[in-house]
Amino acid sequence: MRQLGLFFNGFLLVVLGAVNTWQLAHEKYVDSVIVGFLTAFVWSYTVKKIAFGHNLDRFFYALGASLGIVAGLEFVKLIYH
Repeated sequence: MRQLGLFFNGFLLVVLGAVNTWQLAHEKYVDSVIVGFLTAFVWSYTVKKIAFGHNLDRFFYALGASLGIVAGLEFVKLIYH
């Protein structure tokens, strides 16, 4: 269950990062402030889990992050296009 949570955290952080990158590139100031806040808020819960975790924890976090980039790109296309 811990690894599933780390997977989701990695996924969500990278989705938010991808969305925020697009927002900044397209000067969506209000949206980028909101998503930037959410990114920092989620990260504040994640950092302790990763810093004191094991390699298996890091693996699941990274796996979620790698899938999150694709989801983030698709989310941006869905919302902004």
